[in-house]
Amino acid sequence: MPSLNRIKQLWRGVSPWGAVTVHPSSRAKRYRFFLNESDVVRIGEQSVIECKIMSDRAGIDVQIGNRTFIGASLLVAAEKIVIGNDILISWGVTIVDHDSHNLDWEYRQHDVVQWGRGEKNWDHVTIRPVTICDKVWIGFGASILKGITVGEGAIVAANSVVTKDVAPWTVVAGNPARIVRQLKKPGE
Repeated sequence: MPSLNRIKQLWRGVSPWGAVTVHPSSRAKRYRFFLNESDVVRIGEQSVIECKIMSDRAGIDVQIGNRTFIGASLLVAAEKIVIGNDILISWGVTIVDHDSHNLDWEYRQHDVVQWGRGEKNWDHVTIRPVTICDKVWIGFGASILKGITVGEGAIVAANSVVTKDVAPWTVVAGNPARIVRQLKKPGE
C-alpha cells in the first residue's frame, strides 16, 4: 500500500514512474499509466482520459490536448504520441508508435527471454511517432499504427486499421482503412 505522501505526490502530477502533468480541469485515471522515470505525459485542459498509457521504452513523450476524451483504450509508446484538441477516441482503440518486433526471425527470436529479464533490444524495431490532429473522432476498436498522422477533422470508423496517413476532413473505414467519404470543413 503506498504511503499517504506518495498518494499526494501522484495527484499533484509527481509520479515515481515519470513526469505526469494533468491540468486541474481535466480528469485522468493515473493508476492506468505504466511509465518509466524518464517518461513525460502532459494532459491539457478539460480533458477526460480513461485509457491505459504504457511505456515500452524509457523516455517516451505523450501529449494530449484540450477538451479531448479517450475512453478505455490503449496508448503504447516507445517514443512519441501526440493527440491534439477537441478529439473523441472511443473505447477499445489502440494507438502504437512502433512495430514491437522485427519481421526478421533472427532479430526477434530472443524477445520473450529478454522480456523475462526486463530487457528489450530496440536496435532493429521500427519506431515512428503518431500524431492525431485536432477535431478527430476515432471509433471503437480502431487501431492506429506507427508513423501515422490523422488529419484535422477526420473520422476513423469503428474497427478500422489505419496503416497510412488520413487526410483532413475525410472518413476512413476498413482493414486497411480507406477513404469512404469526404467531410465538409466548418465554414464551407
